[in-house]
Amino acid sequence: MATKNIMIVGVGGQGSLLASKLLGRLLVDEGFDVKVSEVHGMSQRGGSVVTYVKFGDKVYSPVIEEGEADFIVSFEKIEAARYIRDLKKGGTVIVNTQQIDPMPVIIGAASYPADILSEIENKGVHVDAIDALALATEAGSAKACNIVLMGRLAKYFDIPYEKWEEAITKIVKPAFVEINKKAFALGYQN
Repeated sequence: MATKNIMIVGVGGQGSLLASKLLGRLLVDEGFDVKVSEVHGMSQRGGSVVTYVKFGDKVYSPVIEEGEADFIVSFEKIEAARYIRDLKKGGTVIVNTQQIDPMPVIIGAASYPADILSEIENKGVHVDAIDALALATEAGSAKACNIVLMGRLAKYFDIPYEKWEEAITKIVKPAFVEINKKAFALGYQN
């Protein structure tokens, strides 16, 4: 199979690294060659965090160049806009509708873009927006937004639902498996 490229983008502390580990584990278990590369920005200060996940029959490099991503999974709207140049024309961006104000907005030096999702859609890509925070809260933990987003991503893959649940069981701490399975299901179903 041709190599597929997924970028997971977010703000430090949102769980993007756990999401990339879950996706990597699943894809390895499915027999793909997988490369995962984590780029930490100012993650401890709410800065941008990017993870590249590439998979296929044979993957030689973990880096995804501009315009090569098949999917971007974004934990926040501005992060989706920041990395949209990396998405292929006709690619899909799955975006959490949550708004996290960056420092320039917090200090009043800028304002949060009003219609950012429409601007992204105008770039010729498919925008799949989901209120992952509300669904994670419904599952039992606001911290499960990352797994809600993985549930939404799963809809685009021909991998059995049960395999995703198995990967959750392998990656998530036992005390949080059931909440995360519920969060995954809500992301998949909504």
